[in-house]
Amino acid sequence: MDGTIRKHIKVGTKVLVVQKQDQRSGKLTEGIVQKLLTNSEVHPRGIKVMLEGGIVGRVQKIK
Repeated sequence: MDGTIRKHIKVGTKVLVVQKQDQRSGKLTEGIVQKLLTNSEVHPRGIKVMLEGGIVGRVQKIK
């Protein structure tokens, strides 16, 4: 599934996100969505979410 489409991501979904400081390296962080931060239905770089534990990043892959 595509991390750029908001309706594909729900609270409790396991995802891989890229954090702001990791955008150049492309390092991904795995976690469970606690909160959706992007309001628009589609975002070309990925929907911004907060993971459990407070990590904020843009969804690259949905597990």
